[in-house]
Amino acid sequence: MVEIADRTKLALKAAQLYYVRDLKMKTIADSMHMSRSSVSRLLTYARDTGLVDIRIKAPTDGISRLQHEIRLRDGVTAYIVPVSSGMSARDCSMQVSRHAGRILSAMIEPSTVVGVAWGTTMAGVSRHLTERALHDVTIVQLNGAAHPENFGIDFAGDILERFAAAFSGRAEPLPVPAFFDDPLTRQAMWRERSVARILALHRRMDVAVFGVGASGSDIPGHVYRGGYLSDADRADLESAGVVGDIATRFVRADGSHDGLALNERSSGPDLDALRRTPRRICIVGDRSRIPAVRGALAAGLITDLIIDEHSAREITSTYVQGA
Repeated sequence: MVEIADRTKLALKAAQLYYVRDLKMKTIADSMHMSRSSVSRLLTYARDTGLVDIRIKAPTDGISRLQHEIRLRDGVTAYIVPVSSGMSARDCSMQVSRHAGRILSAMIEPSTVVGVAWGTTMAGVSRHLTERALHDVTIVQLNGAAHPENFGIDFAGDILERFAAAFSGRAEPLPVPAFFDDPLTRQAMWRERSVARILALHRRMDVAVFGVGASGSDIPGHVYRGGYLSDADRADLESAGVVGDIATRFVRADGSHDGLALNERSSGPDLDALRRTPRRICIVGDRSRIPAVRGALAAGLITDLIIDEHSAREITSTYVQGA
C-alpha cells in the first residue's frame, strides 16, 4: 500500500500535469506508468485533501458581485469564467468549455441520472471533463439527433459516450429524429417500449446539462447550421418571437413556449417537465446567445449557470435598466 506521503507526492505530480500543464488523462497515465483510473483517483485525492482548490477567481473585476446579482435577481448559482477583453467569440467559448468540464465534473455524484443535450457547446464541454470513477451513473440523451439529410447520431453519440466514459457510467441514447415530420408520429413513437424506457429515465433525472441555441449567433449552433430547420421553420420561429432553444425546445424572450408548432414536433424534453429536474445546469460562452439565456432564465429552466464574464456582465446590465 502506498504510504500517505508517497500518495501525496504522486497526487501533487498528477495535479501539476493536469491543472498546470493541461495534459490529457491518458498522457499523464502513460508518463506516470499507471492506469487512467489511478490518475483520476489521485486527482480526486488532491482535491479532497486541499492540494488543489478549484475556483473561478478574478480578484479585481467584481466577479463575486456579478454572482451575487444573478443569484439575487434570478435565483441562480452562477459560475463565472474570467475572459480577456480581446478574446474572440470562439476562444471565449473554448475557455468556458475547459472550465465548465471541470466544474461540472465536481457536481456529479454516484448513483445519479444525468440528462445531456447535444450541441456545439456540449461537444466542447465533453472533451474537458475530469475523469472520476463513480458508481452507478447513467448518462441519458435529452433529445434526438437524426434528420433526413445528416443523421447526426454520431455527433450526439460521441458527446454521450465521452460523458459516460468520464464518470464510468452507462450511456442511454435516444434514437429518434430531432424533429418529427408530424406530431402524431412523435406520439406513436413515444409509446414504443424502447423509447418509453428512455423517457422514464428523463423523469428520474437528478441533473440536466445543456447549452442554449440561437439563430444567427456568432458561433452557429449545430441545430441551426446542420440542416435541421427549413426556411419555413425559421420564418415561423421568428414571427413567434422565439429567441432560442434548450435541447431543441424553443422559448420566447419572456420564457413562454406554448403554441409553437415546432415544439410539438420536437423530440426534446417538455420544458414544464424539465423544470422538475432538481439541478439544471446551463453552459454558455457566446455573448450573442444572451437573449436565449434570458429566455431560459425567464422560463425558470436554470438552477446553475456556467458563463463567461462578458456575458454575465451583459445579463446584469439589464437589471439596472429594468430597475
